[in-house]
Amino acid sequence: MNILFLGTSEFACPSLEALVASPYRITEVITQPDRPKGRGRKLTPPPVKPLALARNIPVFQPEKLRDPSAVENVKSLKPDLIVVVAYGQILSAAVLSVPPLGCVNVHGSLLPKYRGAAPIARAILMGEKKTGVTTMLLDTGMDTGPIFLQEEVGISPEDSLGSLQERLAQSGAALLLKTIEGLAKGHFSPRPQDATQASYAPKILREEGRIDWRRPARELGNLLRALDPSPGAYSTWNGKIVKFFRPLVLEAKAQDPPGAVAEAADQGLKIATVDGYLLIREIQMENRSRMAVGQFLRGNRMEPGQRLGD
Repeated sequence: MNILFLGTSEFACPSLEALVASPYRITEVITQPDRPKGRGRKLTPPPVKPLALARNIPVFQPEKLRDPSAVENVKSLKPDLIVVVAYGQILSAAVLSVPPLGCVNVHGSLLPKYRGAAPIARAILMGEKKTGVTTMLLDTGMDTGPIFLQEEVGISPEDSLGSLQERLAQSGAALLLKTIEGLAKGHFSPRPQDATQASYAPKILREEGRIDWRRPARELGNLLRALDPSPGAYSTWNGKIVKFFRPLVLEAKAQDPPGAVAEAADQGLKIATVDGYLLIREIQMENRSRMAVGQFLRGNRMEPGQRLGD
């Protein structure tokens, strides 16, 4: 079976590795163009690209896959199946119609919940206790195609976007191989999604990360975890942007005004919210590296009573 792989982010890498180790032939990897990244705006390839090149798989990086030249490239490869994992573009009908077996997608939620660009972050943000991965047959909608397989994955109170995404990516890779095996044997007939149960997970915007300390501690804990490692939840201190990571929701009722530092110690910053406290264990000052709070306090003076935020 000839497979064309479309993927861009870290979430797609385990699926590509699983396919490389399988009996199937990957004809090409299509990914997003290299983009400027970081403070130096250095042109950086998407995570899938170096992985594919290291396996001697040709890489194609069109700006838009719906462009006629890109569509012709897809047709020329004559794939039996297209696999799509965190690619970042909605496929046109012209591309979807190319492979005889269709286009299989690995999505990081239990569809129809959390359709869209940020299903993992939104699940944490909403305080979900579980999520999962879904394989589906793509159509022209936003994650609306019929479902092949699903696997549930729990969300722990310590999970960040990074840790949960890693687990889901591994589960998704295994589920992808099961799906392809079933398709190859003609065993699968995908079931339609129940559109009445659908919810949406739009892309996380940077401004969503601004911390309003007047919100409940549990909501803010979810926010910090959902935006870790990127883009990061942030507040201000002494006129500078500060990002906060690895929160622990404390049970104590707040005795300090929201945004006040109640304690500053090696184990973390105890910061008041409207109803309780968050213990922040990692911090990142503007234009600095992320570090443990104990390390931060050895070079910075943050004292009880100081207020964070505008």
